[in-house]
Amino acid sequence: MSNTPPPGVPTDIKHYINGEFVDSVSGETFEVLNPSTNEVYAKAASGDKADIDLAVAAATEAFEHGPWPRMVPRARARILNKIADAVEAQDQHLAQIEAWDTGLPITQAKGQAQRAAENFRFFADLIVAQHDNAFKVPGRQANYVNRKPIGVAGLITPWNTPFMLESWKLAPSIASGCTVVLKPAEFTPASAQLWATIFEEAGLPKGVFNLVNGLGETAGDSLVKHPDVPLISFTGESRTGQIIFGNCAEHLKGMSMELGGKSPAVVFADADMDAAIDSTLFGVFSLNGERCTAGSRLLVERSIYDEFIEKYAERARNIKVGDVFDPKTEVGALVHPEHYEKVTSYLEIGKEEGRLLAGGGRPEGAPEAGNWVAPTVFADVKPDARIFQEEIFGPVVAITPFDSAEEALELANNTRYGLAAYVWTSNLQRGLNFAQDVEAGMVWLNSHNVRDLRSPFGGVKASGLGHEGGYRSIDFYTDQQAVHITLGDVHTARFGTN
Repeated sequence: MSNTPPPGVPTDIKHYINGEFVDSVSGETFEVLNPSTNEVYAKAASGDKADIDLAVAAATEAFEHGPWPRMVPRARARILNKIADAVEAQDQHLAQIEAWDTGLPITQAKGQAQRAAENFRFFADLIVAQHDNAFKVPGRQANYVNRKPIGVAGLITPWNTPFMLESWKLAPSIASGCTVVLKPAEFTPASAQLWATIFEEAGLPKGVFNLVNGLGETAGDSLVKHPDVPLISFTGESRTGQIIFGNCAEHLKGMSMELGGKSPAVVFADADMDAAIDSTLFGVFSLNGERCTAGSRLLVERSIYDEFIEKYAERARNIKVGDVFDPKTEVGALVHPEHYEKVTSYLEIGKEEGRLLAGGGRPEGAPEAGNWVAPTVFADVKPDARIFQEEIFGPVVAITPFDSAEEALELANNTRYGLAAYVWTSNLQRGLNFAQDVEAGMVWLNSHNVRDLRSPFGGVKASGLGHEGGYRSIDFYTDQQAVHITLGDVHTARFGTN
């Protein structure tokens, strides 16, 4: 395992407020660890209310008096495309920093960097092509819609694929004409530093983008509660989402929340078994299993169950775990010791609740330091088991048999979550009906997790509130004002004329 950070990894991580890198007002810092070794490699400024106040003030000034919200869409789009160009030009460098900071394998980290560039490119195109409704009753009335950026957007992002998920919120919020304050996850603050330089060199006006590092309980809480931040976009754990929901209530803030998941992957007997195995392995073990849409509950029709789990477990045992900078590595190190302890506690629970077919602990030959977990497969898991019901967010899958489509649907919906679902069958009618009835915000039929950026992203039940993606993101970051004009005589009841 490499103990040497790649060139350009920030070791003195600061806030970025009103175009300047700054320390915390309090001078407080927190340590940042390398997941492969758990060694401290950086100190980060630890923000609190004072830092959030400064960042919000800068964003408010840029929104109320700066040029960005008043620029025509084409002018904003040119800058967004420059941002995309800059991200694409340094995707390998970004991937190295992300792999070092998060424990993601380098090949997957590079894919995330490329997706980040595409997010900016997509919204640059969208704001130029965007049009709003107009309605006309000839000779009587015309109506049209004004779309206006709401103001300062508070963006709170997770640690699993930080750079890409930051782009997911930054691109539409900035494209819409908002100014922003970003609070990245404290486990993985390194790559967020890069946005400041990228934005500055692309020509984004000062104060449009502001960054405050820190803990959720201090910096995040202050951002959510700030009276001058009218909307919050949050991606993270469901319990944290509930707290944010309550704290937004006082100021009636707009909210978009993408929360946890325990997504089912349903494999019927008539499915292409090889394709289903490829997809369901990738779906739960890519990104180290630290993905909200992971198909971590695998439901398999009983007539093919034994053959399927044998092939699946054999493949899982052969997944390459190791050096995050090796292009052949498929699973890297989990993000942080706290998360590692959570995941390994579920391994012990799983050994009581299911039949262990692969993994179950540290990989053979793994170094003593670092957060290494072997891809783990539990079979014969009952639907009331904790590993069936609770989000583990690691390289762990629970496999359960079913006997009918009705039972499969009941099992699929038997969870508090409802983010994604995956269905494998050659029966189109059954697949479409299952997709209609499953309680999930997104469904993939005979496909792994590939999403068109025009489509909505979001969940139901405990998996989220609202949707982003495509025009839905623009809707979230803008107000829509209806304007009504009378074209003929005004026919109004004349009160007070007797």
